[in-house]
Amino acid sequence: MINKRWSSAALLGLLAATTLAGPAPARADDDQAEPVAEPPRVQLVLDVSGSMRATDIDGRSRISVAQQAFGEVVDALPDETQLGIRVLGATYKGQDKQQGCRDTQQIVPVGPVDRTKAKAAVATLRPTGFTPVGLALREAAKDLGTGTTARRIVLITDGEDTCAPPDPCQVARELAAQGTTLVVDTLGLAPDEKVRKQLLCIAAATGGTYTAATSADDLTDRLKQLVDRARDTYATTPAKVDGTDVCEGAPLLSPGVYTDRETFSEHRWYRVPVRTGQELRASVSIALDRPINPDHGVLLRATAADGRELVRGVDAGSGRTDVVSAGLRWSATEDGDDAKRDEDATPAPTASATPAVTTVCLVVSNMFSPRSGTAKDPGIPVELTVDVVAASPAPDGPDLGRGWVLLLLLTLAGLLTGLVTGLLTRWWVATWREN
Repeated sequence: MINKRWSSAALLGLLAATTLAGPAPARADDDQAEPVAEPPRVQLVLDVSGSMRATDIDGRSRISVAQQAFGEVVDALPDETQLGIRVLGATYKGQDKQQGCRDTQQIVPVGPVDRTKAKAAVATLRPTGFTPVGLALREAAKDLGTGTTARRIVLITDGEDTCAPPDPCQVARELAAQGTTLVVDTLGLAPDEKVRKQLLCIAAATGGTYTAATSADDLTDRLKQLVDRARDTYATTPAKVDGTDVCEGAPLLSPGVYTDRETFSEHRWYRVPVRTGQELRASVSIALDRPINPDHGVLLRATAADGRELVRGVDAGSGRTDVVSAGLRWSATEDGDDAKRDEDATPAPTASATPAVTTVCLVVSNMFSPRSGTAKDPGIPVELTVDVVAASPAPDGPDLGRGWVLLLLLTLAGLLTGLVTGLLTRWWVATWREN
C-alpha cells in the first residue's frame, strides 16, 4: 500500500521533468538567430478502466488516489507548461471488445494550463471499460504535435494492455523512431509482473522512466532518481544535422547538441574547428529504439583531415539498457600537428598572434545488426554533444628520474624498508618473550 502523498509526489516528479526544454544550438556555419524557445508540452494519459476501482491503496480506490494526486500536481505546474489530458477505458460500459478497444479520448486539449478545468475534468472520471494502452499512446503523440521543444507523455495505469494490437511496446518504438524529443514516462499502480515488464519496455524505448507505486521505500528511491535525472538533463533542444560518409564536406559544428539518424553498421562524419590551446570534448548517445542482436556497440573517433586517428572513445556504461554512449577529449597544442589546418573552418588570421585553427573530424560508428523482421528505416536516433573549452592538461607527476638515478632510489628505498622491518621484528620478538 502507498500513501497518497507519495503518489502525488510521483506524478509531480514526472510532470516537472517536462519543463526542461530550451532553444536549439546554432550550427557553426549558421549566422541566423536562434529560434524562440517553445514551452514544454506534456500529455497525461490516465487509465480509467474497470480495474481502477480496486481499493488497495490505503483503503481507497486507485482512481481516487490518482485524481487527488493529479489535482495537487496541476496546482504546482509552472504557468508556461502546455498540458493536455487523454483517458482510456473511460466511456464504454459494454462487453464488445472491438468497440471497447477504441475507447480513448482527449478530454483536455494540449495548451496553457487551466487548473480549474483540468482538475474538474479528471474529478468526474469513473472506472469503466477496457485498457487500450497502445492506441492511447499513439493518439497522445498526435495530440502533442511536432516542434523543436521536448514533448513528454506521462502514462498512469494499473494494468497491461487488453486490446493489442497495437502492442504498446511496439508503439513506443515507433514513437522513438520519429525523433529524440518525445519521451514516455510510466507510473504503475499495481504490483503485477506483466504490467511492470510492459511499462518498463515502453519507458526504455523512448528514454523515459518507470516508477512502481506499490511500496513507500521503492517509490521514494525512484522519486530521488527522477529528481536527479531531471536536474542533470540539459535544457537544450538538439539541432538536426545530417552527417556524411566522409570527412570532406561534412557539416561544420559549433558547441551544442545535435541529433541525426544512422543506419545499421554505418559511419557518420562531422567536423569541428579547434584552435590551438583549446580542448575538444564530444560525446554520442544512440537510442536502441528497436530490437537488435545482443552483440553491439558504438564508437566515437576523432581523426585528422587526412584520416589519421587522433583519439577514440570507448562505450560508456550508464546502467541504462535503452541507450549506448561514448565520449572523447582531444587538445590542440602549440607544437602538435595531429590535425590539419582547414581554410574552410574560419577566415584566415589577420595577425600573427591569432591561434591556428585545426579541423577535427568526428566519426560516429555503430556495430548494430537488426533482428529478423526489424525495420531498418528510419535510421537509429543519434544524439551528439560537442563542446570546445580551454585546454586543461593534467599536472605533471613527481619526476623520480630514470636509468641509474632511478635504480639508486629504488635500492635505497629497499634498504630503508628492510632496516625498519628488521628493527620492528626484533622489538616484537623481545616483547613477546618477556610476556
